[in-house]
Amino acid sequence: MSSRLSLRLLVCTFLVGPCSSALLRAAPLDLTTATIPELQGAFASGSLTAEKLTAAYLARIAAYDKTGPSLNTVITLNSAALAQAKSLDAERKAGKVRGPLHGIPIVLKDNFDTFDLPTSAGSQLLAGSIPPDDAYVVKKLRDAGVIILAKVNLSEFAGAGNARNASPELAKASAVPQGFSSLGLQTLNPHDLTRNPAGSSGGTGSSIAAAFAQFGLGTDTGGSIRNPSSANGIVGLKPTHGLLSRDGIVPYALSFDTGGPMARNVTDLAIALGVMTGVDAADAATKKSEGKFLTDYTPFLKKGSLKGVRLGVARDFTGKDAGTDQVFEAALATLKQLGAEIVDPVLYPAYLLQSKQALYSVVSTSEFRAQITDYLKTTKPGFPKSIQDLATRANDPKTGYRSPEKAVGLKYTAESVPPIDDPVYLAAKNEGLASVRALVLAVMAKDKLDAIIYPTVPRPAGPIGASSTLTPTDSATNIANLTGFPDLIVPAGITKSGLPVTVSFFGRPFSEAKLIGYAYDFEQATHARVLPKHTPKLPTDTVTQ
Repeated sequence: MSSRLSLRLLVCTFLVGPCSSALLRAAPLDLTTATIPELQGAFASGSLTAEKLTAAYLARIAAYDKTGPSLNTVITLNSAALAQAKSLDAERKAGKVRGPLHGIPIVLKDNFDTFDLPTSAGSQLLAGSIPPDDAYVVKKLRDAGVIILAKVNLSEFAGAGNARNASPELAKASAVPQGFSSLGLQTLNPHDLTRNPAGSSGGTGSSIAAAFAQFGLGTDTGGSIRNPSSANGIVGLKPTHGLLSRDGIVPYALSFDTGGPMARNVTDLAIALGVMTGVDAADAATKKSEGKFLTDYTPFLKKGSLKGVRLGVARDFTGKDAGTDQVFEAALATLKQLGAEIVDPVLYPAYLLQSKQALYSVVSTSEFRAQITDYLKTTKPGFPKSIQDLATRANDPKTGYRSPEKAVGLKYTAESVPPIDDPVYLAAKNEGLASVRALVLAVMAKDKLDAIIYPTVPRPAGPIGASSTLTPTDSATNIANLTGFPDLIVPAGITKSGLPVTVSFFGRPFSEAKLIGYAYDFEQATHARVLPKHTPKLPTDTVTQ
C-alpha cells in the first residue's frame, strides 16, 4: 500500500469512520456535495489546498452572485480570503493543523461583528461600520482556522423595526419583501429566481444552497435560520437559547436571539456547532449551558439513531399546502422505516396557537427598541446612536434611503413601541414565556416524546414581494424561540414545482446531540438535498484525488 493511500485510510478512518472502497480509490471530489471530513481528507492527501478550495468557492460566487442568475447574496467580499487561505496552507505544511475547520471557507450573515469587515445588519445607515472586534462565535471559528469569504445579505436588522402591531394600513406600509435590505437589496432563491429566499438569514440560506461556501452562520429570533434553510433546501439549527454566545451580534430581541449554523449536510453542521459552544462572560445567557454543552457533536452522527425514538407529529402545522404535505407524509413513512415510533397527532392547546404570535411581538418589539440602541452606542462616530436616530435618518430624503417600508417601521418603533419597563412587556417576558415553556414540556411529557416533528414551513417559498399568506397559527417556528428550545431542520424533498421542503426536529433544552443523531439518520436514508438548478456545477468544483 502506498504511503499516500495509507495516509488517506488513516485520515478517513479517524474523521468519518470505516472507509468504503470508493473512498480508498480516491474518486473525484465534488465540492458541491463534499463534507468537511472529506475535504480534510483531501487536504491531508495533498490533492487539495485551502487556497484551491477558496478559489473554487470564489469562482462560484463570481459566476452566480452578481452575474448569471444574480442571486445577490454578498454584501461584502473578503479581498484577503485567498491570502488567508495561503497562510493556513503554510501552517498545515509546517505541521500545525488547528482542527477539523482548518482551511474551511464560510460566510457570515452581516449582523455578526467582524474586526476586519464592515457589519451593517443590511442597513445603508450602517454601511462601512467596522466593529472593534469579532463576535464571540466568529473569533472561535477564526481560531479554528476558517476563512471568512463574505458577509451576506439579510432582511434588514433581521426583520426588526416594523409596524406589524400597528393599524392594518401602517402594517402594510412597513411590509418589506423577504430577503431585502436597504444596503444589500433583494436576494433571490437559487431554486426559483421568482421566489424569495425567506428571512431573515436569506443571504446565508441562498449562498449555502448555491455552494458559495462550506457552511454559514445565521441568526434566529422567530424562525430566521429555519425559514431560509427550508426555502433554500439546506440543513439549519436554532440552538437552545444560551448554547451559543450572542456577544457581537446585532440584537433583535435578546430573550429570543441566537446564532446558529446553516450547512448542506448534518455532518458539517455538527462540526461547526461544537467549535462555537462555550460559556462567555460577555453573554450571561451562556451560563445556562455550563455542564451541558459539548465541544464535539460528531460522535452522534450515527445511522440507527432513530430506532426506538418517540416522535410526535405536530398536526397543527399541516394541511396548508398539498405539495408540502406530500413530502412530509413521505418523510413520516421513512422515519417509521428507520425504527422511530410515531405519535400522531400531537396537538398544541388552541390558546397557545392563538396567542403565541402576540406574545412574541410584545417581547420582540420592545426589546429591539431598547437593545438596538445599546448596540449602536458601540459604533464609531458618524453612525446612528439610537433607534430615534435610525428613524430620523431613514425618513430623511437627503439620505437616499432605499427602503421606504423599513423607514415606516423604524419610525413606528421609535415613537410607538412600549419601552422595556412597560408592565405589559414585563408580564409577557416574565410570566408568559415561562408558561409557554412549561406547557411545551408538558406536551412532550404526556406522550413521552423524544422530539416533535413538523414541516418547518407549511408552504414552499412564496413569490418575491408577495404578502405572507401565513396566519399566526400556521407556523410553529416561534414556539422554539418562546421556549428557548432547539429546533434542527433537514431537507425532506422537493415539490412537483421544484421547491424544497424540510422537516423540523424540535426537542428539549440542550438536546442538540440527540437531534443531530435523528437528523443524520434521516438524511443518510433520504439524501433529499439537491443543488439548485440555477447554480449548476462548474469545472472547478471537481477535485481529482
